[in-house]
Amino acid sequence: MKDQPDVPVSSLEISTIQPVALSERHGKPGDLFTIWFGCNIMLLTVITGSLAVSVFHLSFLWATIAVLTGNLVGGVFMALHSAQGPQLGVPQMVQTRGQFGSYGSLLVVALVVIMYIGFMASNLVLGGQSLHVIHPSFSSDSGILMVAILSLIATMFGYRLIHAYSKIMSWLSGATLLATFGWMVFVHGLPADFLHRNGFDLAGFLGAVSIAALWQLAYAPYVSDYSRYMPQDISEKAVFWTSYSGCVLGSFFPMVLGILVATCLSGDDVIQSIVTLTGGISPLVIAVFAIGIATTNAMNLYCGVLCTLTLGQTFLPKWSPRARARIITAVCTVFIEIAIAVYGQDNFLVNYTNFILILLYVLVPWTAINLVDYYLVAHGNYDVASFFRRDGGIYGYFNGKAIFCYLLGILVEIPFMATGLYTGPAARALGGADISWIVGLAIVSPVYFHLSRTGAARQISA
Repeated sequence: MKDQPDVPVSSLEISTIQPVALSERHGKPGDLFTIWFGCNIMLLTVITGSLAVSVFHLSFLWATIAVLTGNLVGGVFMALHSAQGPQLGVPQMVQTRGQFGSYGSLLVVALVVIMYIGFMASNLVLGGQSLHVIHPSFSSDSGILMVAILSLIATMFGYRLIHAYSKIMSWLSGATLLATFGWMVFVHGLPADFLHRNGFDLAGFLGAVSIAALWQLAYAPYVSDYSRYMPQDISEKAVFWTSYSGCVLGSFFPMVLGILVATCLSGDDVIQSIVTLTGGISPLVIAVFAIGIATTNAMNLYCGVLCTLTLGQTFLPKWSPRARARIITAVCTVFIEIAIAVYGQDNFLVNYTNFILILLYVLVPWTAINLVDYYLVAHGNYDVASFFRRDGGIYGYFNGKAIFCYLLGILVEIPFMATGLYTGPAARALGGADISWIVGLAIVSPVYFHLSRTGAARQISA
């Protein structure tokens, strides 16, 4: 099915969590590359890459290898979730009812809403700080408000405008990122001992890999929200590879920029360091990356709103939320985000590092269950109508096997956790290396598959 050029990108999206009718399907695989490439070139990605040096104390070479490894591995799971969208035509968290049951999915959906809140608040903080840096008379609080408004506008209009935002930012941010690298290396210049600063540490290397992998895994709960409008007969391989390549490339290069900045200049203020290293073009660089934050925040807000509506619809199955419900929910959510960002900006780096590590522990078991169920148990065949029934239809209120595996995944991760708040005995024995996400995936995936083999009746013939 071809795109629908007669429908402008500024048109208001009427639907929210309802299944997308085949007559409304549109788009091509390349749209998925630009949305995931464009949304990742922003300051929060740069900050995340800088952690490999500022927190895990790796050299430029080892930090680069670590974030490349994490992105390549984590991107596989992200892209496998993306490929689900065209087949089912519903948001990812609605589809989760097919694994956990209508009420059983509530815990996962609620945790994902919290995830969106954390990422949106982090983005608002960076957006506010960046605008304050390039215009000191402009307070960071005012910057937070401005980025929040830009994010809200895109969310209010919905899917098409967000895709259009990201397509523009793919070109604008990509060109700015290239110019930034060029200026830092050839105009400002790198320190003579650049490649010899810091070194290799196994715990730090695995920590940096985990951070980069989590960056990709964090998209898993909503990546299919941006492919659900694609034609149902679109190539799953094309959806996978365009999503994978867009997200991995769009994440890796900004992270390398963060590594470069943190290696050149010590300190936690990455934004000011970028200004120092980019000299005359710094206002342009910071401004473009700040606009990129608004684009990504619009995606987070949009999907967070869909999850919130999913929670409400679970208890009100006859309710079919439309555009007005999305807009009202988005406005309420933005007020919460602004409050968190304003009052939490002083300890941003510490709070952000702990947040993404904790997020890793609760996302991994879910992604294992979802992917095993979709690809190995149900083979992509679900009764979509059952997703919207209070009793869960053929999936019931609760799927005890999925809930057991989810809790099991968190429990087996605990000994391998390594954060500023808690370090498990296994992590201490490994010198502080955090491999909890690997353990979680390795245990939950086969256990859930084994338990679900007796649940073949849940599959629906295509």
